[in-house]
Amino acid sequence: MRHEKSSGAIIFHLKDSQPYYLLLKYPNYWGFVKGLIEKNESEEQTMKREMAEEAGIYSYKMIEGFKETQKWFYRFEGEMIRKEAIFYLVQAETWNIKISHEHEDFKWCSIDESLSLMKIKSNRQLLEKAHNFLKSQLQF
Repeated sequence: MRHEKSSGAIIFHLKDSQPYYLLLKYPNYWGFVKGLIEKNESEEQTMKREMAEEAGIYSYKMIEGFKETQKWFYRFEGEMIRKEAIFYLVQAETWNIKISHEHEDFKWCSIDESLSLMKIKSNRQLLEKAHNFLKSQLQF
């Protein structure tokens, strides 16, 4: 069985002390910035590269103490693949986004709007975890 490992970020920006989360529109779902870890690349390096490539984000602040892993299986061309994705929590210093060709659209959303758009249960749970962590850090 093949194993793939990705890294990405749950990106937010504050407005009136409230977080708005960046969601990217993939062909079949709304999700987060993420991509495969390349050879000789760390999880954090991948996250930084993917933020630049997929959203045009170069200026940000990592939120210390948040790092979550998702694990799942999927089938591709008849082969079962074990997937692992590491996510960090990142505060973008800009609202300006430039999406890549991989995505159809993007939105900055409140927590409620984000949860209503996201169809993948594990992504909603991940966002809720990030939001609760942020609430405990920022006291909003």
